Amino acid sequence: MTGQLDGKTALVTGASSGLGRHFAGVLAGQGARVVLAARRPAALEAARAEIAAAGGTASTVALDVTDPASVEAAFAEIGAAPDIVVNNAGISDNQPALEMDAAMWDRVVDTNLKGAFLVAQAGARALRAAGKGGSIVNIASILGHRVAGNVSAYAASKAGLVQLTKALALEWARHGIRVNALCPGYIETDLNRDFFASDAGKALIRRIPQRRLGQPAELDGALLLLASDAGSYITGTALVADGGHLVSSL
Repeated sequence: MTGQLDGKTALVTGASSGLGRHFAGVLAGQGARVVLAARRPAALEAARAEIAAAGGTASTVALDVTDPASVEAAFAEIGAAPDIVVNNAGISDNQPALEMDAAMWDRVVDTNLKGAFLVAQAGARALRAAGKGGSIVNIASILGHRVAGNVSAYAASKAGLVQLTKALALEWARHGIRVNALCPGYIETDLNRDFFASDAGKALIRRIPQRRLGQPAELDGALLLLASDAGSYITGTALVADGGHLVSSL
């Protein structure tokens, strides 16, 4: 059986856990040779072994997306230009803006926005040098379109990432490089499951038109559309998968 991504190489940042680990497995399942990148070697190795056990092909590389030298070294280690780059590495804040210090702001914005730019830039440079096109998928959020309380740095960084996606798509289309953003709504993971079981979490779920959380697998179709040749004429798009949350009434 052949996959949509046979013969392709995909780099996934933030691949040691959560959605990044899930995305890496999805791409490997469609035939891509996946490079898992993050700062935690042991967790990366566990993710690589999981993919290998499922019949996929994966390797790991240490990467701190906020550090230009680390990004450069990671791409040098990878060697051949990855056909697909999934910019998934990200962190959030959870405090009122009046109480946030500059260090917290910098950590969030440097990871979510600057880091995504550095990785996308390195990927695009490698693709241009190789004389081939490719796909860059930036993992943004519905909080890049609307806001919630106590996540000002996160919301600002994701809104910036959506606009960065469009700007890079415009510049790099001539090189055959597509750049799109995937904007998930509230997706159930190990990290948020307890919160959504609480009264506050249940109240938030009731505001989602579908009245439920999304599951990681419900992002697979959108990811594969943007990453594969099925989306060959799609660039500069922010694709939302949120159960209708963004169109809910105010």
